[in-house]
Amino acid sequence: MYRKLKNVFKVTVLVSFLNLNFVYSQGLKTESRIDKIINDGWAFKKGDFLKAQNRDFDTSSWEIVNIPHNWGWEKAEKGDNKFYRGSGWYRKKIVINPKENKRYYIRFEAVGYKAEVYLNGKLVGNHSGGFGAFCFEITKYATNGNNILAVKASNKKDMSIAPLGGDFNVYGGIYRSVHLIEASDISFNLTDYASSGVKYLQTSVSKEKAVLDVIAWINNGTKQGLKFDHFPKELDQVIPEGLYDLEASVYDDRGKLVTSGKRQINLSPKLTVPFKLKLQIDNPHLWQGTIDPYLYKAVIAIKSQGKVIDELIHNIGLRSYKIDPKKGFFLNGKPYRIKGVSKHQDRKGKGWAVSNKDLEEDIALIMEMGANGLRCAHYQHSDYLMELCDKNGILVWSEIPQVGGIMNKEDFIKVSRDQLLELIRQQVNHTSVFAWGLFNEVHTSKEDPHRSFVDLENMASVEDPTRPTIAATSHYAAPEMNRIPDLLGWNRYPGWYDPIADLYNPNQWDKYVPTSQSGGFCFSEYGAGANIEHHEQNPLQPIPRSFWHPEEWQSIVHEAAWKRYSTTPYIWGSFVWNMFDFSAAKRNEGGQKGINDKGLVTFDRKIKKDAFFFYKSNWSKEPVLYITSKRHKIRNKAITPIKVYCNVAKEVKLKVNGKTIGTAKVDDYKTVIWKDIVLKKGNNKIEVSVKKNGKTIKDKTVWKFDPKSKSIKPEEKIKTRVKGDGGFGQ
Repeated sequence: MYRKLKNVFKVTVLVSFLNLNFVYSQGLKTESRIDKIINDGWAFKKGDFLKAQNRDFDTSSWEIVNIPHNWGWEKAEKGDNKFYRGSGWYRKKIVINPKENKRYYIRFEAVGYKAEVYLNGKLVGNHSGGFGAFCFEITKYATNGNNILAVKASNKKDMSIAPLGGDFNVYGGIYRSVHLIEASDISFNLTDYASSGVKYLQTSVSKEKAVLDVIAWINNGTKQGLKFDHFPKELDQVIPEGLYDLEASVYDDRGKLVTSGKRQINLSPKLTVPFKLKLQIDNPHLWQGTIDPYLYKAVIAIKSQGKVIDELIHNIGLRSYKIDPKKGFFLNGKPYRIKGVSKHQDRKGKGWAVSNKDLEEDIALIMEMGANGLRCAHYQHSDYLMELCDKNGILVWSEIPQVGGIMNKEDFIKVSRDQLLELIRQQVNHTSVFAWGLFNEVHTSKEDPHRSFVDLENMASVEDPTRPTIAATSHYAAPEMNRIPDLLGWNRYPGWYDPIADLYNPNQWDKYVPTSQSGGFCFSEYGAGANIEHHEQNPLQPIPRSFWHPEEWQSIVHEAAWKRYSTTPYIWGSFVWNMFDFSAAKRNEGGQKGINDKGLVTFDRKIKKDAFFFYKSNWSKEPVLYITSKRHKIRNKAITPIKVYCNVAKEVKLKVNGKTIGTAKVDDYKTVIWKDIVLKKGNNKIEVSVKKNGKTIKDKTVWKFDPKSKSIKPEEKIKTRVKGDGGFGQ
């Protein structure tokens, strides 16, 4: 639908679709299928070893680890860009008792970033790409009882695998869950780029009805079934009556049946065939983002004489959206500005080997701040994260790791296509995903990316005609390259890599509008660095690559940026770079090695920076009364500003050392500033208060004024005027 509309309507892009979520991450057990997570007790050793795949290989000296597990972060987080990039081996004993009419699969949610998989010494399959899931059938390799599963993982630099650039680290290891799956010999296809084998698309979604087109790829692993003397043109229309039934049902959140459909199907031996169903839901309860993330439950099953052979359960969210070039983003026909953040998947002390609990904490922090959008930078993130976004109503920009550069070589192009197919087929049924990202800040000086990106754009159009493609770019990119995706985001850093005055120059943004096919655009990245130990009472713009990254300046940048973006209708969304500090081994700035400190929350998720509370006061309905610069405990200037974020009242009262200074009005961006407050020597008690519904809400802090205290700022702090460095960002 999207592809047809975009060719007919040049100005307004309309997209209406239903999406689903099939959860592999928790494991699944039904009458027809058993999905067992096998994360515990793997033998591991870093390095490459001859014959490590063999059953009798001695691993007695190897380390025993649990999945998720990875390497490289140990040195990378300390700023050592020569962290280990090579091979590592994993081995595990698994018990399989093959049953009649059953088939067996091994599924990896991700391995960084190449993998060779062996069972009992025999190669099961290879996979390239460190972020998507992959699945191999192991039925013919399995023996009754103990089996030895061996995996060679590698993060060695490979010019055939994206990313070739990027301001983040590429780690090695099995860093997401591993599944041993038992399924019927007739089942939904598990090896279709590790997807669920079922795709739910929509014909239309409105408050009156939702029409759903269901495509199920069914694999017959038996020698039984309908045989052909010639190959038919329309496999899903051959003989209207068959041996099996395909049934799909949708239930509301109370378990009540809403709609269902059924058809008889014939299955040819040793073939995988697509079958279609159409469902209609009248007066649907729409998925309204963070306002009301309502989900239905869809059950689809293959049956024989009423008995379930295979069955899948998905969560469903129904919604439509459009992007108007003059008025912005609309969700279900209503204005809905995307207030987004970006995130990488690493965490301090863990690298990429994060737990579901870690992801839940990340989403909880994003929700607390009031964001309603997430850009998953710069690669495919976990299925469990997508599930959390579905349930919490967070719109997701999901992308492949085409970052920095490309290679116009057959092997690179093939892997890139596979990465896009994995992304779309594995995430197509997630309600939260609203666009497929094709590239981020690709340089054009060495290789011409146009043909490759047109190829990816066309592939996305065929795989999922219900969603647009999108890309993040900067001003150095070739204009024609920016016209390939349906939507465009700009990575710009006024106040950091560029002068903050650029925010107030209309020509800086208006000139970008024609390069996006839809007319409007978003800011895919913006922000500034901040070390929570660096403070300055009246900061000026620092040098980005320097030692000095005062937290106060980050707040100034975000305050100015949000004011600019939120009042510009054609900017349909923005994504803060970044929600969390993350590791970038090559960096040495801001007083921290190996860290990109543009996060609103520290790398360990323990400290929320001041800018976090600026957004929380503007985006969230939770009450905020927050004195900024609390961590600036010792000051060497008597005259200081006091800045407060507040969304609970129109006026805030200030007291200093018990004396009422007065009240000040809260501006439209939930900010109050007293500019010239005089501190006495020694400790100063700062207290603010408001009255809300008859109750007094307070916040307080203590600052010490010591004129003899020394700042940790270097002399270069005086170099405050920053010339643009090309906007390479991140």
